Formats: sequence, C-alpha cells, structure tokens
Amino acid sequence: MTTKSSVGKANILALGKAFPHQLVMQDLLVEGYFKDTHCDDPELKQKLTRLCKTTCVKTRYVVMSQEILEKYPELALEGLPTVRQRLEIANKAVTQMAIEASQACIKKWARPISDITHLVYVSSSEARLPGGDIYLAKGLGLSPNTNRVLLYFSGCSGGVAGLRVAKDIAENNPGSRVLLATAETTIVGYKPPNVNRPYDLVGVALFGDGAGAMMIGSDPTGPESPLFELHTAIQNFLPDTEKVIDGRLSEEGISFRLDRDLPEIIEDNVKGFCDKLMGYYGPNEMAYNDLFWAVHPGGPAILNKLEKKLDLLPDKLNASRKALADYGNASSNTIVYVLEYLIEEGLKRKNEGKDGGPDLGLILAFGPGVTFEGILTKNLTV
Repeated sequence: MTTKSSVGKANILALGKAFPHQLVMQDLLVEGYFKDTHCDDPELKQKLTRLCKTTCVKTRYVVMSQEILEKYPELALEGLPTVRQRLEIANKAVTQMAIEASQACIKKWARPISDITHLVYVSSSEARLPGGDIYLAKGLGLSPNTNRVLLYFSGCSGGVAGLRVAKDIAENNPGSRVLLATAETTIVGYKPPNVNRPYDLVGVALFGDGAGAMMIGSDPTGPESPLFELHTAIQNFLPDTEKVIDGRLSEEGISFRLDRDLPEIIEDNVKGFCDKLMGYYGPNEMAYNDLFWAVHPGGPAILNKLEKKLDLLPDKLNASRKALADYGNASSNTIVYVLEYLIEEGLKRKNEGKDGGPDLGLILAFGPGVTFEGILTKNLTV
C-alpha cells in the first residue's frame, strides 16, 4: 500500500502583466471621450470632469483607439446592435494581452513552459466557445495535456477567485505548476454618454484594460523564488445583494451598474470576513495594522471605507492606491499590480536599511454577488 506524498502550501512563484498600447491620461480623458462620441452636453461633461478627479486615477491603458472607431463608428452611437463587433475586437485583444502577461510571468519563473500542468483563465470581457483558455494555451504553445479551468464574468473578484482555484489545484496535485492568467477590456461596455444613464460615467472615469498572470505551485524547486505563500482562501457571498453589482449582456454590449450603496455594504461586512479569515491562522494577538494589505482597488470610496472600518494606518493601502492611480480599476487583473507594488515597497524599505514590512497579510477582492474573496498569505520577499 502506498501513501500520498504530502504537499506544502501553494506559493505564488512569479508575476507578470501586459497592457494595450493606448495610454489615457486622466486629465485629457473628458475632451477626448466627448469628441469621440460626438456629444456636447455641458452638464454631462461637468459630471465626468468631477468624477475623473474623485476616482484618483491618473493613467490607464485601453484597447479603444481612433483606428477602431474609424472601422466601427457604430460603437460611438446610441442604441445599435454591436455585440458582434465588440466581441470581435475584445476576444482578440484579451487573448493577445493574456499571452504577453503569461510570457512575462513564465520568463520570471525561469522554468520550461513544458512544466506547466494546469491553466486557470479569468475574464469578464469576452464570450465564445471554445473559451479564451484554449486560445491562450495555443498562443503559448502549452501541451494538449494541460488541464484547463475557465472562469467567466467574476468581475472584480475574478483575480482572487482564480488564485483560490489555482491554490486548490496546486495543493491537490503534487508537482503541479498552475498558470493563472486574467485579461480584461472595457471595449465591451464602451458607450456614448446618456442623461438617462449617468452611472455609465463612473465606469468611464474608473475602469482600465490590461492583463495579469501568476505562476502557482507548492514545494518550490530549482530556480523558483517564491513570492507569497497562500495559507487559507475563502469565499463568502452576501444574501440578497444580487443587484448591487449588476451586469447584463445585450445587443449593445455589456452594461454594468454599481449600486451607490456598494462601499457601505462592503464596510458593514468586511471586518467579519477578515476576522473569519484570520481565525484560520490560529489564536493570535495580531492587530490589523500588524498585517500587510493587498486589496483590489474597486474605487477610492471602497478603499476609504475599508481603511476607516478597520482603523488602518494611511500607508497600509498604498499599493492598492498606487495601482488604482496608475492603471485604474482593471477588474480581475488589478490584484496582480497590487502585489507587484507590495513587493516593490518592501524592497525599497530594505534598500533604505529599514524593516521590509509585515510578512503576514490579506489579499482581498469584492465582486458580483456581492462576493467577498480573501486569502491569508505570507510575503516571502520581506
């Protein structure tokens, strides 16, 4: 009789990211957007100007370009059936970005691509059969034996949901190496401003495009340098909140609507969720300011509410705020950018002769449901 070999906790072994070529400066967004959509409503323009200032975003990358609008002018018009055109653009764009982010991640991982055993692919920006996982696997040249998992329409919690799934795979398959890739574009929801849809302007001011990738595996070997150990991952949804984050696919593309009460709903429930997650670590006297925080930056209001509720020091959400400023809310991808900034912060402190920062922390994201995703983790780079 043989016994199953023990497998250690899963680790994030490498990170990668990629973006489309269009860089949008927030200061120039309003004029460009209203020009491209042939709208001259001064009230809507003033509203978007205010929103652009309050989102704290400075730069973003987007797939949308002048070339696309010239080829598909119907995307800037109201009420036309354009889902086919949008998916035509989006499917190709997210695949290319996912390939580039994965290649960057694999290069840092420094092991042969043939060692990848599993692929987890996350996106809320495409819809097709076969799914984007097949096109990503083909583009990377993965073995046909690679086991694939596809997570569609998980929204902003998708990156952490994918990380939870990858952790489970890695810890239940000895020797496995799981590539997690996320890719998103706002082109599926691009619309002209409309007085009957003022909430659309929030998305215009906040969301960005891009891709992220992580390599996950247990028991690092050879050239692998683990970045984070994933201790415990949990998911909770809040009953009767299905309409708080509402997304619909129609003939005109995808429409999202975020309830104005979302930040307060997260504020009311985040402490109980974090307490539950910390409870898996065992009895301890650690305060929340003794941890590091990798929080998906859904928007400044969510970060502010979380900071206030947990009484966090101002620098605790620096990585999240920097990711929001530099990339906007790029949905599932953004947690990769936050983790990269966390590592950079720790290395900077160490280079200055200071302590690298807390080694224990929480990875958090909030998505449709309302769904809370959280992972108790150790930063192995400090």
